[in-house]
Amino acid sequence: MLYYLFDYLKESGFPGARLFGYVSFRALTAIVIALIVSTWFGGYLIKYFKKKQITETLRDFDKNNLKAGVPTMGGLIIILAILIPCLLLGRLDNVYMILLIVSTVWLGILGFADDYIKTFKKNKEGISGKVKIAAQVGLGLVIGLTLCFSPQAVMRENVTVKKGEVIEVEHKAEATKENKTTIPFVKDHNINYSEIMEFCGDYKEEAGWALFVLISVLVITAVSNGANLNDGMDGMLAGNAAIMGVTLAILAYVSSHVSWAEYLNIMFLPGGEEVVIFTFAFIGALIGFLWYNSFPAQVFMGDTGSLTIGGIIGVIAILLHKEILLILLCGIFVAENLSVIMQVAYFKRGKKKGIKQRLFRRTPLHHHYNVEDEKLDKECTYVFKGPKRPMHEAKVTVRFWIVTIIMAALTLMTLKIR
Repeated sequence: MLYYLFDYLKESGFPGARLFGYVSFRALTAIVIALIVSTWFGGYLIKYFKKKQITETLRDFDKNNLKAGVPTMGGLIIILAILIPCLLLGRLDNVYMILLIVSTVWLGILGFADDYIKTFKKNKEGISGKVKIAAQVGLGLVIGLTLCFSPQAVMRENVTVKKGEVIEVEHKAEATKENKTTIPFVKDHNINYSEIMEFCGDYKEEAGWALFVLISVLVITAVSNGANLNDGMDGMLAGNAAIMGVTLAILAYVSSHVSWAEYLNIMFLPGGEEVVIFTFAFIGALIGFLWYNSFPAQVFMGDTGSLTIGGIIGVIAILLHKEILLILLCGIFVAENLSVIMQVAYFKRGKKKGIKQRLFRRTPLHHHYNVEDEKLDKECTYVFKGPKRPMHEAKVTVRFWIVTIIMAALTLMTLKIR
């Protein structure tokens, strides 16, 4: 809204109105507004939740700990802190901004419904897994198909040109619709999904877009659920996601800046600057939320926040055509997902033999490091014994942040290491 106001004022010669034409200024303003909204609004919302006794539904083994009575559904703070600066500073006719706002609202409603059932209906299971997956798949289809058909979702391919003895990278003059994605550590850096579907012959282009839509569905579903699993300790997910957000903001900026895109030999995305604005608001909302969510937490984000955060990360990566990089960037989410899958499979395998066995002390993975010995099943054998003394959850959280920082650095290094 303010973007259009200052655009009008700029044409009228209003002093200072040109500032809103700079992506850097809008992005920094977005992060400041998001921080103010999350810290200011968060305090009022926490008081309201306490008054209404909207508290976390704890698992049986957690009922006697310090988390009992802490308000939940704090993801509403994050969502509002993202949407307000984006609506004020973003270009609302931009397909990328529209998709990101739709994704935030879509997953926010899904998470809110899940938390509502858990909190008010006293149903610990919340929304059934099938409904969650269906909603995530639906969003993936919307994102994939919109990028497939929208005339705004285009790129200018980077091509190498030999000028005498010097090889330079330039971008094609005209933007074209391509279903390319970035491959890390590969010299040419990009691959077209249509090339993967070469075996489809004359229909390889259509098959390539179908594969892109399928990948979009898988990425959004996997990252959203991975974030949901990672949300188990005070400040854990908010900190990890903020680090991932900074990485995605850098990728968005260089992808939407023609000079940086040429220098780094990556695809240039016209209109991608709106992803930068959104991502900065995303970072500000998460850091502001840590004001209340760091140990000891005064509020939990609940599924309202975790499902939304993971989905947003997945959608941003898809919009930037960097979805494969999420395997590296979201390494913590991958580990959390795998730990649960492996634990269940290993336990079922032992159950068939009449043996109680587990790989980890408890899953998702972060709980493996802080569960107390007296809470373990004495009749069960554990492959990975874990630390001799349970770690405090604040230590586990910070160590997971450090791992995510390393993964983020490696992700950015792929821009140069090929």
